[in-house]
Amino acid sequence: MATADPLTGLRLLLVPVDGSPASLAAVELACTIAKRSRGHVLVVHVIEVPRALQLDAELVVEAAGGEQILRRAEQLAASMDVRCEGELLQARDAGHAVLDEAVERKADAIVLGISYRKPYAEVEMGRLTQYILKNARCNVILWRQPIEASESEGM
Repeated sequence: MATADPLTGLRLLLVPVDGSPASLAAVELACTIAKRSRGHVLVVHVIEVPRALQLDAELVVEAAGGEQILRRAEQLAASMDVRCEGELLQARDAGHAVLDEAVERKADAIVLGISYRKPYAEVEMGRLTQYILKNARCNVILWRQPIEASESEGM
């Protein structure tokens, strides 16, 4: 008995990126899924604004770094011939911002990349990953970097 491929229904994949190899691997995975389902990828980079500043404060250095991260993700998607859009967000909390964007854009899935961390030899999920896994209303795909890849990154 053949079962339907659950990935074919994933037309819009949202990927939070921070420039880490794990987040870029998540972009690659999202592109692979999007290509298969004739969908597209939305990459978001969230600048967390300290409470001491106004939410719309101009954070020039952080914005420039975020734009560079988004460009790298968009270039990766373009090399895979997948439609990709980048969005730079400013928020008090990255988790809220990512989930709000997922709801607003009607994302079918959020794809998260995490690294295997040494010297503790365990997967350490950050605040963003935990928040999304707990609160997302859409599918969540978690991509953990292989141990060998994380070790070669010096983690």
